[in-house]
Order: sequence, then C-alpha cells, then structure tokens
Amino acid sequence: MSKINNYAHLVGSIPLDSSAEVFCSVCSSIGSHIKRLPDGETGERSKWIFYQRQMLTNHPAMEPDNSIPKFQFKQWDGKVIREVRLLRLKDDADTENLIFPIGYSEHAIESYKDFSRLQSAGQIPTDVKFQVSLPTPFATGYNYVSPKGRQKFLEIYEKSFAVDVAKIMAAIPHDKLAVQWDVCQEVLIFENYFPDRSENYKQEIYDQLARIGDLIPADVELGYHICYGSPGDDHVVKPKDFALSVELSHGIFDNVNRSIEFIHMPGTYGEPGDDFYAPLGDLNLPADCELYLGLLFFDDQEGDAARITAARKVIPDFGISTVCGWGRANPERVPSLLDSHKVTFN
Repeated sequence: MSKINNYAHLVGSIPLDSSAEVFCSVCSSIGSHIKRLPDGETGERSKWIFYQRQMLTNHPAMEPDNSIPKFQFKQWDGKVIREVRLLRLKDDADTENLIFPIGYSEHAIESYKDFSRLQSAGQIPTDVKFQVSLPTPFATGYNYVSPKGRQKFLEIYEKSFAVDVAKIMAAIPHDKLAVQWDVCQEVLIFENYFPDRSENYKQEIYDQLARIGDLIPADVELGYHICYGSPGDDHVVKPKDFALSVELSHGIFDNVNRSIEFIHMPGTYGEPGDDFYAPLGDLNLPADCELYLGLLFFDDQEGDAARITAARKVIPDFGISTVCGWGRANPERVPSLLDSHKVTFN
C-alpha cells in the first residue's frame, strides 16, 4: 500500500449550494491531497437520508404504524434529538413486484456531469475519482421503519437499491468512479441502541454489508465509512475507543468478496488518552486498502494535531478526515474545515 499520510478523505456532505461549488471549493483548497471527491450531497440530500423518509411517506405501499409509540432518537448524553413516527408496509402491498424509487442514481448522474466538465477544464485533478456516498439499507430501515415487518421491508429496499446502483454503474465510467457505503445504523445496532436487536445481529450486518459491497463491480473503487452519527454536531453514541470500528472493519474485510480500496473510522473530540487509539494496533488492513481516521474537528487545530500524533504512535500510515460529513453544519464552517486539512499537510 502506498503511503497516504499526505491525503484527506471527505465523507460526503458539504453544506454548499451545488455540486459544482463543492468541487471547486475543495479542489482550490486541498485538491492535491485527495483521491476521491464527493458532490457534497447538496439539495434534498443535505439532511442525509431524510429525503428517503419523504419518499416512503408519499409511497402508496407505505403507511404510518400507529400501533407503536414514536421512536425517540437520543444522543449519547440522553438529549432527545427528535421523535419519529415509524412507517410500515401496507398489508395489501404488492411486495413481490415492489421497487422503491431510491433516487441516488439521478443525483449521481447529474453531479458527474459537473465533475466531468470541471475535470476536463483542469479544475479537478485528472487522477481524482468521483465519489458516490450511499447509505446502507439498514439506515432507512432502522431510522424510519417499524420493527413490525421491517425484515420484509429491508429485502425490498435492498433490492431497490441494487436497481439504483446498477443505474449509476451504467452511466458513469468505472475508471472515474468510487462508491462509499455509510455504515451508521450498524454501529448503533452493535452499541445496542435500538430496542429490538436480533440475537444474530453481527452476522446479519456483515451479510448485508457484503451483499451491497458485492453490488459494486471490481473495476470501481469501493470503501466504507464507519459512523457514530452526527445530528446536532455530536455523536449519537460516543465511541469508547477504536475497538468497534476495528471489529466492524474486520467483518467487512472477511465477508465482502471483492477488494476494498478504503475504510474510514471516526475518532472523537477532545484529547482521549492512549487507550482510545490502542485497538488500532489490532487492525488487519488488507494490503491495498487505505485507512482514513476522523480526527479533525472545527476550529481545533491544536487538538487535531494532538489526536493525529496519538494515533500515529499506534498506526503510522493513515490519511486524515473529519468524523462524518458536514452537511448539517453551518456553511460558514467550510473554509475553516478545509484549512484544518491543509494545516496537517504543512
């Protein structure tokens, strides 16, 4: 594996007005330090998967499940972030023929037009790939769907995602493309966040991550972003250390049948002790897989440097990142966050 100490990874969302603005802002700041460039998940995707809830709410096969209380999303300190009425498949839904209009392909195809135009014009480096960041089926399934019938919903939704991914693969040149799966609800399941965790939850998660990973052709770069959530600019569950990220990564490596080009793991704010980073010493990274660690935080360059130094004591070669996307942050933060990346390369 080539050294990547001098590279940054952008998880996905960046709160600017358009994909073109995202591409130009990032490249003018850190373009020589990235290998992949997302479109910022602008517009209706700015609240991550909320637009999937809107799609499901309006879909004739779905209805609210009024038989159970609203689900309370809480962050690590007990603060209620929001309450959500969960949805369910209608009893008369034609589940055999149902395909949900996922919609990520439309955004990817349109954003790639800007990417290709700007790359041809020399505003995006020629060796940078277009990164499509996608939520796993578990994200929508656990955030918005009732446990009553959730398994059937997940089967249909995953099948629908496969249709959407195939559209992306057909429309965008594979040598210009990287796909990242966002692994968040799976982390929360590991942390026992949801009240209805299956006894076989670990293998169910690994099987799902393998199936969706195997949707991506071998000539397209594949990566996974492990996530503890970031609503309210804070963790949903606060990581104790890197142990869970390492365990999940090993499960991905062991179960996905194709190569994995990059993996992203989140740290935490402040200056946790050496024990926080120690599990990185157990990471068995495939030879050609790049590691990126989320150690950068807004307006905390001194803390960034301390976290990077602490992590490099355990695992010297990794690229840097924030813990998650920036989509729900103040847009005025973007220049400072980009500058925080640049400082680490000086």
